[in-house]
Amino acid sequence: MNTARQPDPSVASAPAPDSAPAPTPAPRGGAFLLAQIGAHAAGRFAERVATLGLTPADVGLLRMVAGQPGRSQRSLAEDLGVVPSRVVALIDVLEDKRLVERRRSAEDRRNYELHLTPEGRQALGAVSRAAAAHEDDLLAALDPDGRAQLLELLGRVAAQQELTPGVHPGYRALAKPAAKRKG
Repeated sequence: MNTARQPDPSVASAPAPDSAPAPTPAPRGGAFLLAQIGAHAAGRFAERVATLGLTPADVGLLRMVAGQPGRSQRSLAEDLGVVPSRVVALIDVLEDKRLVERRRSAEDRRNYELHLTPEGRQALGAVSRAAAAHEDDLLAALDPDGRAQLLELLGRVAAQQELTPGVHPGYRALAKPAAKRKG
């Protein structure tokens, strides 16, 4: 007969001092999933466009200039929600890459109009192909109806949150360049 004393299951015992605390359950809410998928998607997109010599910020600016050729730096700053001097620095990068050119406005010589260069149009075409492949990879778990439904629902959330269509809110958080351009 076994005479060893067995612990009473009705009495809770304190955890051993060496034991790890109970694992915290993983977040499961919609906001967390949107943030998790968004961060993942942004990182993967950045990797894809880096192979083209671009950053996601470059891509967004190229799309905005292509969508409204001749727009001013000031109007771009307003749409992005940043100070005009910040746009100057962002456009400097694209101009250095020969993707965008500034032209003096015929109506107001104090303003510059922004235009894609032929190289900028080629880069935007390559970005479009990369973006399509990115979306296909990211949404591979969904059939066409599921994709359409997801886009519709996300569009409703974005509209309710009063997000500017086509403008990534990350422009406001971009770090300022280390050195200012002369000129």
